[in-house]
Amino acid sequence: MTVWIIFLVAISIFLALDLGVFNKNPHIISSKEASKWTILWVTLSFIFSGVVYLLYSGGHIANPTNLKPVEASIKYITGYLIELSLSADNIFVIAIIFASFKIPQKFQHRVLFWGIIGAIVFRGLMIFLGVALINRFEWIIYVFGAFLIFTAMKMLFTKEEEEFDPKDSKIYKLIGKIFPVHHEIEGQNFFLKKNGTRYVTPLFIALIVIEVMDVIFALDSVPAILAITSDPFLVFSSNIFAILGLRSMYFFLANMIEKFSYIEYSLIAILTFVGIKMLLVHHFPEFFPEWLSLAFIALSITLGVVVSLHKNKGK
Repeated sequence: MTVWIIFLVAISIFLALDLGVFNKNPHIISSKEASKWTILWVTLSFIFSGVVYLLYSGGHIANPTNLKPVEASIKYITGYLIELSLSADNIFVIAIIFASFKIPQKFQHRVLFWGIIGAIVFRGLMIFLGVALINRFEWIIYVFGAFLIFTAMKMLFTKEEEEFDPKDSKIYKLIGKIFPVHHEIEGQNFFLKKNGTRYVTPLFIALIVIEVMDVIFALDSVPAILAITSDPFLVFSSNIFAILGLRSMYFFLANMIEKFSYIEYSLIAILTFVGIKMLLVHHFPEFFPEWLSLAFIALSITLGVVVSLHKNKGK
């Protein structure tokens, strides 16, 4: 429990420094600034694998699945890479939401900051629910595996998708029924009070839509990482580091996300692989050594990036 408390406190300090110090004043985050933050978060995420090794080698944290320190580190990195790769779709949807609600660039960081707070809470609940289900009903892992394969096949064979319009979503219409909406953006406030009436602003609506979309994406990502490990700390920490890096990665990639169009095939390959692993690993564990999952996921991401850059070269 002590390690959990220290971890959560450390994350809270990072977030407080982010909003209260480094991004106290609203400003447009340049690609250069975003790249620095992206490199920082990715570096911290991989350094944390060393912390995981020390925690499990010293017996400082519960080890319900009896992992060796090296195994724990590999599973953490594998889970982190899965979550990071599945964030590609989140980035695209976030860009659509901001464009739809005409959120100025200098206010987007504030919306994403609070979006990440919500994502941490919801992901935490979904992770512990998923772990509890697997521990209570072992057969549920086959359901998760089949769902991931179904999702991958749906992505592969659905060539033309309807363009997502947040203003046509049910959540947007529901918010409009519950709260009076002030359609003009006045500063970075989520709420405005005028003539005795309290309004929600487009920033608040964008935040809620982002939160709902993250929950939908988590339906894929949480089962995917549970295919790697059901250790709560490894699942949660790898998710958190991926989420924390998502914000800076958005500002770094948002303007060129279309150049990485072949990343979708990487996601399909990863979801299919982890789905098959969930279905077969209990019967054929010798076919799925720890290094295989990590190597396959890393190779899939690398190929997706390389092919995307090659195909879009000169565009």
